[in-house]
Amino acid sequence: MSCWKTHFTRWAMGLVGCATPTLDAAAINVFAAASLTDSLKEIAAAYEKQTGDKVVFNFGASSFLARQIEEGAPAEVFFSADEAGMDGLEKKGLVVKETRNSRLSNSLVIVVTADSMVTIKSAKDLAEPRVKRIVLADPKTVPAGIYAREYLEKAKLWTSVESKIVSTDNVRAALAAVESGNVEVGLVYKTDAAISKKVKIACEVPAGDSPAISYPMAVLKEAKEPEAAKRFLKHLNSEEAGRVFKKFGFIVRN
Repeated sequence: MSCWKTHFTRWAMGLVGCATPTLDAAAINVFAAASLTDSLKEIAAAYEKQTGDKVVFNFGASSFLARQIEEGAPAEVFFSADEAGMDGLEKKGLVVKETRNSRLSNSLVIVVTADSMVTIKSAKDLAEPRVKRIVLADPKTVPAGIYAREYLEKAKLWTSVESKIVSTDNVRAALAAVESGNVEVGLVYKTDAAISKKVKIACEVPAGDSPAISYPMAVLKEAKEPEAAKRFLKHLNSEEAGRVFKKFGFIVRN
């Protein structure tokens, strides 16, 4: 074989080799709780570079995402902010049970705008007349709001503050309401407060008083790319991903 033909053959084989990851790449649709937005985007960016797979996110309230999955929305992975949403899907046979894992926990904090003069030393202060409005994610359907309500009920404060409650579609919307100054006080996840320069933590909910906050994740039965989904879930369980979750303030459970 002539010299130029040899070089051409090697060049062509090199192109085929380079193209293989792209040809084999999978699109992984991940439905995830809004509070996971920043951490998962960072994790996925590194993962995509390592594997060539594309991770496509749908962030929102876990209850809303679970309903979308029930209705047939295309998804490979569900990463919920509570066990209830995952339980509902599992009962309907929509979850690959052996892949389910409670990966993270979180904590609740009371936040005010960064320049606020409102002083909140404990949750009891929320019942005082000087606090006019308190924003939560929807306390009936959204995990962050449900957790917040459970905490306030346990503290025997819910009946005193219920008339002040402003509810939002998800926890990020609750955070935004405080950031804008439209609402004086919010009860959100500590991880959400940590990403904002427009709010400050006025008071942290003591771990002993907080409801058990759990973030389970699993591959879904109707996944079009089940093997790719399992690989991504394995990565989410890795030490590398765990470091990112910790950086954003999550409590890594395993």
